[in-house]
Amino acid sequence: MRRTLLLCTLGIALSGAIEGQPPTSNVIGVHDMGPYGQSPTTGSLTTCQYCHAPHSGISGVFPLWSQKLSTAANYNLYSSPTMINVPQIPTLGSSSNLCLSCHDGTVAPGQNTPYGTIKMSGSMLSQDIFGMDLSGVHPFNFQLTGGHLQSSSSILPSLSSGTTGNRAVKLVGGNVQCVSCHNPHVQTIDPVAQDFLVMNNADSALCLACHVSDPGEGTLMAARPITKASDKEGRGASSSSPVVQKFNGFTAWSKSIHGLGVYKVGKGVTQIGPYSNTKQNGCLSCHSTHKAAGAASILNAPAQPVPNMDAATQSCITCHNGGSNISPAIPSVFAEFAKAGHPFPSGANKHNAKEDAVLNNNRHSTCVDCHDPHAAQQTTTFLSTPLRGAQHGVTGVSSVDGITIVSPAVNQYESCFRCHGTSAGKQVLAIYGYLPTRAVAAGDPLNLTPQFSSTAKSSHPVTHALNSALPQPSLLKFMWNLDGHTQGRAMGTRILCSDCHNSDDNREFGGSGPSGPHGSKYSHILERRYEFSQVAAGVGPTAGPGSTIQNLLPATTDPAAGGPYSLCAKCHDLTNVLLNTSFSKHSVHINAGFSCSVCHTAHGMGSASASISGERMVNFDIAVVAPNDQSATPISYSRATNTCTLKCHNYDHNADGTVSLATGQKAVGKKR
Repeated sequence: MRRTLLLCTLGIALSGAIEGQPPTSNVIGVHDMGPYGQSPTTGSLTTCQYCHAPHSGISGVFPLWSQKLSTAANYNLYSSPTMINVPQIPTLGSSSNLCLSCHDGTVAPGQNTPYGTIKMSGSMLSQDIFGMDLSGVHPFNFQLTGGHLQSSSSILPSLSSGTTGNRAVKLVGGNVQCVSCHNPHVQTIDPVAQDFLVMNNADSALCLACHVSDPGEGTLMAARPITKASDKEGRGASSSSPVVQKFNGFTAWSKSIHGLGVYKVGKGVTQIGPYSNTKQNGCLSCHSTHKAAGAASILNAPAQPVPNMDAATQSCITCHNGGSNISPAIPSVFAEFAKAGHPFPSGANKHNAKEDAVLNNNRHSTCVDCHDPHAAQQTTTFLSTPLRGAQHGVTGVSSVDGITIVSPAVNQYESCFRCHGTSAGKQVLAIYGYLPTRAVAAGDPLNLTPQFSSTAKSSHPVTHALNSALPQPSLLKFMWNLDGHTQGRAMGTRILCSDCHNSDDNREFGGSGPSGPHGSKYSHILERRYEFSQVAAGVGPTAGPGSTIQNLLPATTDPAAGGPYSLCAKCHDLTNVLLNTSFSKHSVHINAGFSCSVCHTAHGMGSASASISGERMVNFDIAVVAPNDQSATPISYSRATNTCTLKCHNYDHNADGTVSLATGQKAVGKKR
């Protein structure tokens, strides 16, 4: 009797449900396509029946499935050069295939197997229909290796054992499927995103269940050299040493600016995630899990697309454009790119996450070439640190040989040497202005590794400390700020590449723009004005090397950024230089309007010469000067006697220190 009553009660309840009684809970959210549901597509069946049938479900398909299955087999799946496990087409009736039965758009909701085609009103939202192109969808349904997932540098090792870092995030048969991240029965476990997530994803908690957060380190690991020529990840040096794994930036995420920075997201800016600030959005500030624009890294589409800019850079520009997408606004890197800056990838010259550290014949610069977005920290100090916080975690190349990989880089120059060292295919581009041709040069004059070497006769102290054995009487105790009148950073024993190559309005030295060599109105991405003396093109005696210099400089030594000698005056006291403390003819040359570049190289002496001693970076520009008309001696300089032998501005400089009018020339002004 009691059993009969129970069955009758259950029958009445089911009957009422089939007739469309209002539900008492809305946890299913927009997946409720019943007449009282929240879905934009509704019909006459009850909530559960659109997907499940208590009887007569699709044979062999769990869980009692009723929706017609998608038979699509030509999906364009996600791919990336860094992947270990490759995604594959979901098999019919598999976990993710059930979801795609509605979400690939090939089968409309309401095409029900046991109940037939149900008349529906409304339609699914476009953002919920992925179509056949799943290249911008977080990868799932991997081809397992040995029956399990293989661990990569950005994935928790526990995945290979069939578990994740959070028990709410489950693998299906050891594999990532749609239901690993989504619970189709509860829409609001994450009350903000409301995307049927299996857990609240604020602060990237869901993402970090699989992607490494902080395994107890929290700070950057010590730099590790990688010395194999072509390791399995395509980076490379030149020996047969064992492969050393590249630094994993995810281990420093919890200390990174992208993991910690609390910037308010502008109203209506959906590209940076659903939460109100960047810390809560975390991974979603840069990545989109579905229908991503930058498929190879599922990167977000920019708020305003920029023509001819690669996807990786565009994703960064969404926040780093100085606009209102986030507040307080941060300095606009995008504005610097409008000047002469580092080149974006184009054509076949695109960034690849697996590319060699030494960028041979593939010279480009995306933001991620110089910054690790998962490890980069806010630069809170501009003291004499070897590496700015913003470059934490970046890959570098050793200054010892220009080949050995250092991961992560511990010195700023190691990152620069990826392109400006031993890499093949370097070019001289007109957008960066005039480039001197030095009398003493190694086989590759664009290779800065030997020029900064500790074995170089002289160089700026970038890769090594200042040579205390060679006094620098003009060296200041501090660097001037951009205004040339307020003191900046104290002078240390070493300088950074960015002390010369920097945005012309950078905040480190008193401006309001971003710091770093993103772009500058001055040539060669220099922070301040640095003039290069030049002669007219052609052959002598009226043009070419040794002839009259065309762009003589005004005789002013103001160290402000716009002054003709301001870059050198940032660190060197020009008053001292004019006193001829280190060279008896300095004042004559400066007052005559010659630039420092005629006699000095900017980086260092990368090679030795019998005729030029090499101290104090004296290395003449042979596109400006020529051999002496009255001597068989090649262009030469002796530090011991402070004399040179050459022809410049139509005057012969002689080994005994005298100056005479060049052969065939009439007197032009005073002799120098």
